[in-house]
Amino acid sequence: MSLQKYREMFPILSEKVHLGNCSQSPQSVPVMRAMNEYLENWRIVGMDWDFWMTGVERAKASFARLIHADEDEIAMLSSVSDVTSMVASTLPFGERNHVITTVDEFPTVGHVWHAHQHRGHIELDFASADDKMYTPAVFEPLMRPTTALLSVHHVGYYNGAKQNLKQLAEFAHSNGAYLFVDAYQSLGTCNLNVKEQGIDFLASGNLKYLLGLPGVAFLYVKKELAEQLSPAMTGWFGRQNPFYFDSTHLDFGSGARRFNTGTPPVLAAFAARGGMDLLNEIGLDAIGARINELSEYAVEGVKSRGLNLASPEDVSQKGANTAIRVGDSHAVEVYLMARNIIASARGDVIRLAPHFFSLESEIDQALDAILEWAKH
Repeated sequence: MSLQKYREMFPILSEKVHLGNCSQSPQSVPVMRAMNEYLENWRIVGMDWDFWMTGVERAKASFARLIHADEDEIAMLSSVSDVTSMVASTLPFGERNHVITTVDEFPTVGHVWHAHQHRGHIELDFASADDKMYTPAVFEPLMRPTTALLSVHHVGYYNGAKQNLKQLAEFAHSNGAYLFVDAYQSLGTCNLNVKEQGIDFLASGNLKYLLGLPGVAFLYVKKELAEQLSPAMTGWFGRQNPFYFDSTHLDFGSGARRFNTGTPPVLAAFAARGGMDLLNEIGLDAIGARINELSEYAVEGVKSRGLNLASPEDVSQKGANTAIRVGDSHAVEVYLMARNIIASARGDVIRLAPHFFSLESEIDQALDAILEWAKH
């Protein structure tokens, strides 16, 4: 299918330049179609748990395919905050209660680790890297015999810095620890194989490059690890049989099912499957190649206009997001929105985050508008 045909699946692209995919993807026909499956069933049947739960399982299957995992290694929750809290609730791992993370995680991840430290469940250290590139050498001074978990992002939310997950997994494992990855800012833009990378836990929401809605998130837990863990955060869908209805006994579902909690976010799950099925249909290798083309074009465009690039110049070390230091980023976001350009402000940067459907001319349009604002 041609790029233009794919663009027609996103109605807003005929009206606006959408480069805010690091925050929220545009509405698409496949996602709306999947949502309507649920809404029509709800209207006509009224209550159809079998149909709804089948939809939830299909969404898990789509996510599993996206990251090259097995379906029984996927749990569904409502946000990455929930996912991180779920993993934290399994700590300590025996005598290991130490977590290492970074100052550049999305705040929700750090907040969860802080909360568990505050209650005395874990010990916690934050690593820092001036260039926001986290290598084993950055973490080595913080590693202890009691380290249970290395918690890192794949792509940074601020400037798109992209970490070498396989290298970090090997480092963690060589020290007897596990690797937890927040992949919210990367999934949907690259082909991430959790098996090849050696990832133990992976978290992602769905509203960014996965083309879905807020309200649903996925947790991958490596099969060999899942059944060793007993989460303190739980709910009736974490049981072997959620419909057994016995509140006097606690059992855990097999595999990653034990990490489910309460009633799943059914409508958001249908939407999630619609978006992920489209990405799987196109292919993550093809999407990744296109993202790299657009990323290189954006970096060169920033430099040629004399703007202040906050992202790595080497596209192999960055995700889809190209961040530009502008000072008052909210003012720039508003300025661009008034010109029908959607970008995303974070701190002192404005982020331009194309997806596979984006055009080079749209990047030029956004960069020219940012330069115009800077000259005011």
